[in-house]
Amino acid sequence: MALLTLDEAKAQLNITSDVNDVELGAYIEAVGPVIERFVGPVEPQQIVETHDVPRDGGRVMVLRRLPVMSLTSVVPLLTGGTTYDVSTLVLDSDTGVVQRADGGWLRGPLRVTYQAGRPEVPATINLAARMLVQHLWRTQNAGRGGVLAGGDDFSVSEPVPGFGYAVPNRVLQLLEPYRLPPGVA
Repeated sequence: MALLTLDEAKAQLNITSDVNDVELGAYIEAVGPVIERFVGPVEPQQIVETHDVPRDGGRVMVLRRLPVMSLTSVVPLLTGGTTYDVSTLVLDSDTGVVQRADGGWLRGPLRVTYQAGRPEVPATINLAARMLVQHLWRTQNAGRGGVLAGGDDFSVSEPVPGFGYAVPNRVLQLLEPYRLPPGVA
């Protein structure tokens, strides 16, 4: 599974030759982190984090990379700490909140290993990635049929605050249903 394949990008750009495949591949690689900044991991990936749950306990811990597909392990960092069987934990995959099913306390510090991402790339996220590659390709390749400025959908007159001209509003609008909650990056 990939966020965007070379064939998909070439189809979006109406490119049939392989002359620019290496350069286009760099564009495809570059849009992944941009898309994931807004929606979290798209392709499944293993994450290992340390959580400083107090030794005297806490009711919940919140994983940092959303969405979460599954918990793999929750082990203590200190000798004599509690290892948790993940089947005894409740995970909210959208918020990353982990708590014990019996309502008991989690005691740490803990090393948590989990899978973040999505089982498949939603079509809307794939389309946003295609459109972002198209935008970057057309604005950076003006000499090869791209647009340098003015007059069409790829010229941007008002950037989104903090994003310059790299991410057009239409891409942000496609990503909106999958946006991370505030405070998650």
